[in-house]
Amino acid sequence: MQILDLRQVQSRGLQPLFQEEADHWRKELYWDYRPSQHLIRKFIDSRSLAGYVALEGKQPIGYGFYVFEDQKGLIGGLFASSQFDHVEVGKKILLEMFDALRATPFIERIEAQLMPFGVSLDGVLQEQKFRLRRRQFMLLNLPAAPPFRAQAQNGLRLEAWTDKCLEPCARLIQHAYTDHVDSEINDQYRTEVGATKFLRNIVLLPGCGQFCPEASFVVRPGPSETPIAMVLTSTVAPGIGHTTQICVLPGYQKNGLGRRLMEASLAALQDHGYRALTLTVTATNANAVRLYENLGFRTVKTFAAGVWEP
Repeated sequence: MQILDLRQVQSRGLQPLFQEEADHWRKELYWDYRPSQHLIRKFIDSRSLAGYVALEGKQPIGYGFYVFEDQKGLIGGLFASSQFDHVEVGKKILLEMFDALRATPFIERIEAQLMPFGVSLDGVLQEQKFRLRRRQFMLLNLPAAPPFRAQAQNGLRLEAWTDKCLEPCARLIQHAYTDHVDSEINDQYRTEVGATKFLRNIVLLPGCGQFCPEASFVVRPGPSETPIAMVLTSTVAPGIGHTTQICVLPGYQKNGLGRRLMEASLAALQDHGYRALTLTVTATNANAVRLYENLGFRTVKTFAAGVWEP
């Protein structure tokens, strides 16, 4: 097996690998990964994407890439063909990326969530001194008859998302995730600047599917007051939605707001003909897991979110 810098290849040479990867995301994770691959191809062909490709002879059998965000490195993708020992191939590529990132002078943190691999690379992450948090990928198949109808509650106002919500919702994320396990996994949640970047990636950029404003909502205590809760939804494949964010301000939690938001999102998706909704949740967030299970979600895959800091 040979490992090459990703900037030494052209995307057309990776076409069979891209096809297998797209099939994998569609079958296992209900996700149309082709729009993401379109961007990956553009960056590969402009020789501006850092990463590695594994070759067996002349055949590409795996690839991975990473990106920089301030003093942080993010493993942006990792895939290996099932026609070979995909765990071993994934491990070799992953170790090459870790070595490159840790050799970069300004890097103070590395984040990795290897959803397509499930838990098969957890041992590698642990050996590399990553702190791991188990996460669950959950699915709810939507029935044809709409049982979900959001109800008014305690005088709080449920409103459709508009882009004017972006800045106040960034502050909402920062406050909602203070001392929360998910702020250990994604440090963007810790600051308003980081939360704004996170929201822009979801709402304005194709960072997690195509943003679906008709199934995204905020809750306000009054007409002109700042949001105290929100749910954001994207479309990740025809008829498949994905909850990209849901949070409730401390002080308003544990009173049914999370369920109200999810039911509003589910009702909107049903009205627009969606067949299913997916989401990810950290396993130790027991209240959230219980809410999703009570709504009918089931776990279809588990994986780790890993963080390395020197």
